Parts: sequence; structure tokens; C-alpha cells
Amino acid sequence: MIGEPEVDGDWHTASGAELAAEALPGGPGRERVRGGAGRAWLWALGGMVAASAVWAGTLAVQERFPDLPRLDYVHSPDLCKEFELKTVGQAAGREFEGRQSGEGVYLAQDWSYCSVSTQYEEGGMVYGAQLLVELHKKGDPEVEFATGPGTDPATRLDIDERQEVQGLGDRAVLDRYYAQGGSRLMVLDGGAVFTLTVQWFQPRDALPGTIDENAMDAAMIEDMRTLMTKLKR
Repeated sequence: MIGEPEVDGDWHTASGAELAAEALPGGPGRERVRGGAGRAWLWALGGMVAASAVWAGTLAVQERFPDLPRLDYVHSPDLCKEFELKTVGQAAGREFEGRQSGEGVYLAQDWSYCSVSTQYEEGGMVYGAQLLVELHKKGDPEVEFATGPGTDPATRLDIDERQEVQGLGDRAVLDRYYAQGGSRLMVLDGGAVFTLTVQWFQPRDALPGTIDENAMDAAMIEDMRTLMTKLKR
């Protein structure tokens, strides 16, 4: 929105906006409006001219770079400050800590990363979680979305069991780890790609137990939704 700046005193020199007003219906011979109403009209005219210039500039950028992906999220240099995992922690019955983060800012892409885990407790399950946020500023990531190994190249994904997640970004998929405990949630929204993985390990001395994978999947989706809302522009 373009507001009226503060101006001390009256203008005594005809501006471009005043000259434009002279050319409006009524011609040069009409009586010039003075006082506050006149200044308001001139500012309104100037605002329309400025708004038109901004819109023209936006169209020019879009025409010059038609393939630039849409970016609705901000880059976080310390993603661990945004990465709470409250719902996942409730599903695991454990608190995540040991946070480690990293980030990079480049011409084509900005990225930030956070890794957390639970402490070892005798007889209990151990959990680890990783989050990667990529903001693609040049190329559209849709073509290669969800084709890589995620945050752990050593992990095999059971792609045959892939689930589409509705109502999260432009597209979201949930994959289970093959032959070990864990899930990967990936979300594509414009030029942003969010990857959240959660793994669980059962030490040799741990008591026999099972993980409610459906509850963990729902918790990952909820925490991802919270994170995306935080990083929204």
C-alpha cells in the first residue's frame, strides 16, 4: 500500500503530477483546486503512477524469468530453533535433544539442516530425526522430487509402499524404511522442499516393544505442518 508521506508546508513549484492534472478534462482554463483536497488528488494520481510502475516491473521480471519457482518460505540459518518435534516426541514418549544444525546460502539454492536424537536409556528405544529444508531459487525441483535417498544415503526406502499425503504443500509423500524402523516425509511447495526423517533403533538390551507406525506418521505430518507455518513468509 502506498501511503501519503509527510510534507511540511505547501508546494510552490508545479510537479509532474500537477502538470498531469492540468491535462485532465476541463483544460488549462479551469479553476485549479487548492488546499487539502487538491493535494489528496495529486497524491492519489502519483500513487496510481507508482503502482503502475511496480506492476510493470513485476511483469517484466516474470517475462524475463518465466521458469523461476515460487518461494513462499524464508531461509532459516539455524533450523534447530524452528524444529520442535513436539508431536513426534509425544508419539515416541521421549524428548529429543542433542541438536546439530548447518546451513548454506548459494545463488541457485539455500538450504538448512537440523539433526536431533534421544538419549540412550537402558532397556528403551533410541530415536533420531533429521530435517532438511531446500529453497530452490533457479530450477523447479518438481521433476526430481522424492527420487533421492533423503537425508541418509545408506537407508533403503520401500517406495512400493509410498503414501500420498493430502493437504500438505503442492505434493507430499510418506515412505517407510525397508528392513528397519523409520519413515521419511517429503513435501514439495513451489520451490521449497522439506524432508523429515524419523528413525528408531532397538538396542540389544532393550525390552521387546513395538512402534505404532501410523501414530508416528501422523505425528510427523503434524510437526511438518507446524514448521512450514513458522517459515511461511
